[in-house]
Amino acid sequence: MTGNPNERHDWTVTGMDCAACAAKITTALERLPGVADVQVGVLSERLSLVLNPQASSRDAVEATVKKLGYGIAAKGAAATKRKFIRPTAAVDIGSKGHDHDSKAAAVADHSSHVGPGHTHAIAAKEPDNRWHQTAKGRLVIGTGILLAGATLVKHLASEQVALWAFVAACLIGVAPVALRALAALRAGIPFTIEALMTIAAVGALFIGAAEEAALVVFLFAVGEVLEGVAADRARASIRALASLVPKTALLDDNGMTREVDAATLEIGQIVLVRPGDRIPADGTISDGTSGIDESPVTGESMPKTKAPGDPVFAGSINAEAALRVTVTKSAENNTISRIIALVEEAESARAPTERFIDRFSKYYMPAITCLGLLVALVPPLFFGQVWGTWIYRGLALLLIGCPCALVISVPASIASALSTGARRGMLMKGGSVIEAAARVTQVAFDKTGTLTAGRPAVTDLVVLDGTESDLLAVAAAVESDSSHPLAAAILRRAEQAGVPALAASGAKALVGKGAEALVEGQLAWVASPRFARDNGALDDAGLRLATKMEGEGKTVVVVFRAAHALGLIAMRDEPRSDARDAVAQLKAMGVSAVMLTGDNARTGAAIAGALGMDYRADLMPHDKVAALKAMAGLGGVIMVGDGINDAPALAAATVGVAMGSGTDVALETASAALLRDRVTDIAAMIRLARATMANIRQNVAIALGLKAVFLVTTILGVTGLWIAILADTGATVLVTLNALRMLRMDPEKA
Repeated sequence: MTGNPNERHDWTVTGMDCAACAAKITTALERLPGVADVQVGVLSERLSLVLNPQASSRDAVEATVKKLGYGIAAKGAAATKRKFIRPTAAVDIGSKGHDHDSKAAAVADHSSHVGPGHTHAIAAKEPDNRWHQTAKGRLVIGTGILLAGATLVKHLASEQVALWAFVAACLIGVAPVALRALAALRAGIPFTIEALMTIAAVGALFIGAAEEAALVVFLFAVGEVLEGVAADRARASIRALASLVPKTALLDDNGMTREVDAATLEIGQIVLVRPGDRIPADGTISDGTSGIDESPVTGESMPKTKAPGDPVFAGSINAEAALRVTVTKSAENNTISRIIALVEEAESARAPTERFIDRFSKYYMPAITCLGLLVALVPPLFFGQVWGTWIYRGLALLLIGCPCALVISVPASIASALSTGARRGMLMKGGSVIEAAARVTQVAFDKTGTLTAGRPAVTDLVVLDGTESDLLAVAAAVESDSSHPLAAAILRRAEQAGVPALAASGAKALVGKGAEALVEGQLAWVASPRFARDNGALDDAGLRLATKMEGEGKTVVVVFRAAHALGLIAMRDEPRSDARDAVAQLKAMGVSAVMLTGDNARTGAAIAGALGMDYRADLMPHDKVAALKAMAGLGGVIMVGDGINDAPALAAATVGVAMGSGTDVALETASAALLRDRVTDIAAMIRLARATMANIRQNVAIALGLKAVFLVTTILGVTGLWIAILADTGATVLVTLNALRMLRMDPEKA
């Protein structure tokens, strides 16, 4: 094997339906020498680990996974597995101690995550195998026929013959379950539902309950099939993201177009997008104007008219006219790929509740096994009770005590919520973010680009020395290399006036104050009135004028050279159309809103007053961090910023939310990102998080409630083996179906 020591390797693994499947694989692989940092994503069918090739090989990893009954292959290849379990498509909807089948899947090329050594699979659409075409589906049919035949023989012929028919039905049904239990045992995982199921079925045969043993095995198989069907519904919503990007593109090659594989497009190439086609790559329109339907990517229902220079997403639909688009991101780094990568990585950012339940289940399973053993042994040994009766009750207790539904309750809801959010352009990095967002009582907003549209326009030019052209020429020179929204406004005004920027060099930003540069050999500044006053460039009359314009909600900058003001430029950035509604929604939910801005107090007051919220102004980046820490003492706080200038504040908040249409920083810096640039999505995100936690509480209540009832009735002898397995499977299916309700939730509705 080739490769560097301690290199990260990635595979596609099929056959996983729940978090316990991932736990089995993780536990088994961690026992291999030279293996570290094992990451298994059930939702993404992804296995990633750090491997020292001198200690273990990739073949050893693959052999270990196959022994557990899962399919495994290198990224981009079809996963294969041992024959006794056949794959069916599934999704990480929970944590349960048993394997699940999944459809044989071809896995398409996949996206890479920013950072070395990480790649992310995008699963291709898998064959639409019906439940009865899977191995477990056929097992259900076969054992069902045997069970029905044995029952018929019992009523029409000899009970002795029927007994052997029931035994055969039980053994045939339990054989694949026992094989999986044995594989898990060899991997050091003794307490699984397969092991408990095998013990219960074989034990029932030994005490003469063959008919009930066969029924239990049949119900167990039915339950697994039902779980697989429910799981596939959940995974389909994430899998659909991968199909948004077209497989081919029309490459414009020196005026001639030819069809190429979309995955091979390179940055700088130009593609032709015809009306009705999906855009094959993230890019910028170079020619043409058309309405773009971004709803498949961001969930935004209204098409946006876009013209040359405007960015577009891969997977969006060109609704009106032909466009030529310059590719700005490679296939593995486009917005869809990064969303899928984010969903994959979210599986490792597990909610505190989920981690607690997982820790609890590690002790719960052995405890239930011991309790079942005590129930089977103590009454006959110490109280002279009938052995067969209490062994039967002990076996039933093993089945009813399995924590399947409890452990599945949290990740099932989290996976559904992540999918629901992703479809609406609300990306959250895992269950820990959802749980934190559900508890917040405060939201802090940046102003420019968050509460406002981020596209300010120049409203006033006040010349103090020289002409408007001189003022704009110097200002444009200082701001020529800046990407700040205020700089962009000045540059647009200069361009509209036909004023070229003067030659400039050494430009640099003055954090919280403005910018400076050498303009024609002399220092020049575009800065706040306070900074200009402190440097002796603005007199009292100029300061009063700036104050007056700031009171009108405008942002004012002073253009000056050494102690000499050339003039004032006033700009205004209008609030987003939905900002006031967002603040009102938050207040209705009991969440307070405050604006944190580096702008002056008068401008802050004007904007905040129009939106009906509190504000704090004249804040430097470190002041925002201090304000957030103070707010955190009063409860959880969400910070919403543009993901570029507000990185320290985003990191300091309980939950940092970046607004931005798929920018790198927006997807990677904060805890969550909003792709639609809609302020109301903050309220929707909190609403989704709260609904998810309510769903989790419902699931835990269902799981624990049913367990409590049937544990008591089993010990008392009221219910038996088949009721035990029916209760266990029923609870798991109920919890799963309840979690899947989150897929249909519309968090935008109050």
